[in-house]
Amino acid sequence: MDKIDRMRAFALVAKNMSFTVAAQRMGRSARLVSKYVADLENALGVQLLNRTTRSVSLTDAGATYLMLCEPLLDGFDELEDRVRNEQASLRGVIHISAPTGFGALRLVPSLAKFAEKHPHVELDLKFSDRRASIVEEGLDLAVRIGPMRDSSLKVRQLGRMPLVVCASPTYLERAGRPDHPRALAKHECILDGNMTEPTVWRFDFGGQEEAIQVTGRFRMNAPAASARLAEQGAAIARCPAYTVADALRSGDLVELFPENRVSPYVVAALFPQNRRITTRVRALLDHLAGDTTLCPDGKR
Repeated sequence: MDKIDRMRAFALVAKNMSFTVAAQRMGRSARLVSKYVADLENALGVQLLNRTTRSVSLTDAGATYLMLCEPLLDGFDELEDRVRNEQASLRGVIHISAPTGFGALRLVPSLAKFAEKHPHVELDLKFSDRRASIVEEGLDLAVRIGPMRDSSLKVRQLGRMPLVVCASPTYLERAGRPDHPRALAKHECILDGNMTEPTVWRFDFGGQEEAIQVTGRFRMNAPAASARLAEQGAAIARCPAYTVADALRSGDLVELFPENRVSPYVVAALFPQNRRITTRVRALLDHLAGDTTLCPDGKR
């Protein structure tokens, strides 16, 4: 157990760059935490931390040791969690990041169901339309929609999300309804700044994908805002289905070219590869993957 305490003390000091913060999180004195780290360095015969009166930083050996010891500590925690919770309820905090609109409209209702089943689990939600750094921000998982570009993360698919091209009846009356995706070149389109190619919209024609060039005065980085702007009759939007589902049902928006939809985006949970996930996080992943209300718009 002393070895685990020493490793944990070092990891907490290294991640927080503070003996005081590490001591608070361990429920130990700063003096004892300092002794743990010194004992670890003596046992290894190598300096892991550079210390001054004002700062703490990792040595090269310390950075390597931190990278290798964190999965071991996570594995130890998971072992204890599994044994402790074998016959008991799940406990602890799960730190989650998700896109703002999808998080509010789809993820929150699913998390509410999970929280009802597991009353001792705390959910720390961070909603943002930027891509959060999972490791640097200490997240357990991030829910994302679209291409999964980060190969350093594990991916658990939760569902699929179609992209819907739509406009309001007001816009179509004023500008005319395009009879083919290529006709979008003559229309005002809302450009999504989250896309790799905002001015290129792709469509399926009998199994063949074609890229259509579009233009527009509006560029936005929040899909829900693009949907609301389209409802106002300002332009044609291409949005994830969850942002326009209600407006399509009410008739405030009309879908264009439904037969030419491209393959829908993947909705997935991402988490670090080199970290063993805890029982509570695994339970949440299983819950989200099995919740058909999370992505009812696209086939799994």
